[in-house]
Amino acid sequence: MRVTAISPDQRKRYDDAVSASPLADVMQSFGWGEVKRASGWQPLRLLVEDEGGRVRAACSVLRTQPARGVAPLLYAPRGPVLDYGDVEALRVLVDEIRRRAGRGFMLKCDPPIEAGSAAVKALESIGFRSVRSGAFGGVQPTAVMILDLSPGLDKVLEGFKSKWRYNIRLAERKGVTVREATRADIEPFYTILQETARRDGFVVRARSYFEKLWDELEPHGMLKMFMADYEGAPISGILLTCMGERVIYTYGASSNEHRNVMPNHLIQWTAIRWAAEHGYRLYDFRGVSPMRSGQAVEDHIAGLNRFKEGFGARYVEYAGEFDLPLRQGWYTVWRKAAPAAIALRRTLSGRAAEAE
Repeated sequence: MRVTAISPDQRKRYDDAVSASPLADVMQSFGWGEVKRASGWQPLRLLVEDEGGRVRAACSVLRTQPARGVAPLLYAPRGPVLDYGDVEALRVLVDEIRRRAGRGFMLKCDPPIEAGSAAVKALESIGFRSVRSGAFGGVQPTAVMILDLSPGLDKVLEGFKSKWRYNIRLAERKGVTVREATRADIEPFYTILQETARRDGFVVRARSYFEKLWDELEPHGMLKMFMADYEGAPISGILLTCMGERVIYTYGASSNEHRNVMPNHLIQWTAIRWAAEHGYRLYDFRGVSPMRSGQAVEDHIAGLNRFKEGFGARYVEYAGEFDLPLRQGWYTVWRKAAPAAIALRRTLSGRAAEAE
């Protein structure tokens, strides 16, 4: 097998290889690496091929220095992308990442593989350690809701809770309209997103981040945005990322005004229809609270579970994060110091958002 480092002129070749996998995620796309480059990460994209030219594995690895004086870490968001039964290809890929790691002390990954699966054993067999955390405690959510679109739209709609179908019809009767957004809609979307963040107590990235997302992903068919309007003004918006067989509901924004006309139900139904009509098999609602004995364990986000379950989505729990230590001394220090540093960063980010 041979490993190729992908150059910008091979962007389509790399994205096509990722898209062919059932594990495809935009975070493993060429464009996502460019989005992260703008905030200081350095992307490296690799393809593993056999002698016949068949792609056996793909991975986009992001490199960053967590703090001054700290060795770099490497992160493969929602990767690597491969058939995890192909342990040989996985080993060749990881060996190449090791070779290119330089002073990097750790490779972190969080592929969309389910807990207890054979894929977990494959990662562990080559030295990865599970550092599984809660739904939003890690870098990416481990608990998600996924809607299977393959039965067809009629069956999908039948699977909605009756109240959800009623709310969709209510929004239409009240005059809510949903449209495909353009780049110019980033500004009103971002304004509503900030409103949502203040109401629900989370921190949002700068508007320039969403502009970069659009510029890198939308021209390649990997981003879609919808806006819901009422009485001539936008009151809700969602941003989707799209790759392979999956559409992911990545960001949602809703105004404090006119919530009684149920725009969020109609905008989700519009996005689900769009995904099905464009050949996608899965609509991924993304993060929710972990479930134990049928109950959400994180009360502050339990409403996300109820909202997403109402569309007939299935609860899925991924295996979480895996670390491969590359320099044991630095890795040990990181494992001891990182939780406190991350907590401090989140506190400071929250205070900064409140001050804006």
